[in-house]
Amino acid sequence: MDILALFGIKQTQAPEETHVSEAETIRKISDSLDKLEPSEAKYIASFAYVLGRVAHADLDISNEEVSEMERIVQALGELSEEQAVLVVQIAKTQNKLFGGTENFVVTREFRKIAAREQKISLLNCLFAVSASDASISSIEDNEIRRISREIGLDHRDFIATRSTYKEHLKVLKKRPPGAA
Repeated sequence: MDILALFGIKQTQAPEETHVSEAETIRKISDSLDKLEPSEAKYIASFAYVLGRVAHADLDISNEEVSEMERIVQALGELSEEQAVLVVQIAKTQNKLFGGTENFVVTREFRKIAAREQKISLLNCLFAVSASDASISSIEDNEIRRISREIGLDHRDFIATRSTYKEHLKVLKKRPPGAA
């Protein structure tokens, strides 16, 4: 199941063939999400996808980021650990394969289905995923700012949430003496 199909949006291009293991992952995640109410599955899938979007902003999804995403998705969706792992895996795969074309579409759908409190929760989780390796890069920070705007939050919301993670902002960290 691809993320756009979950929202009932048809792709204009057929995706490249995937490995058998990726296809099996897709089947498992689809089965896991099929057990949820459709609106809940849509919410969790879009939430996970946007988490993957910020984790992949620097073109590398670290093990710490994956673990944090799994923890968040498990708690958010009241999913088993196995289900959370599958949701995150599919979100990561979709983001790596189609991120450039699906990012705005999925984020726009999240904006439509999420209440303000859920959007603030996502914003906090985006910073938590980025800070999971104790450093929020400028690229990640900029991606979170972009997502914040796309989901309809104002600059004050972004700054208030960002300020709780300021010790992780790479741009604000002191450089060691002699570092260029």
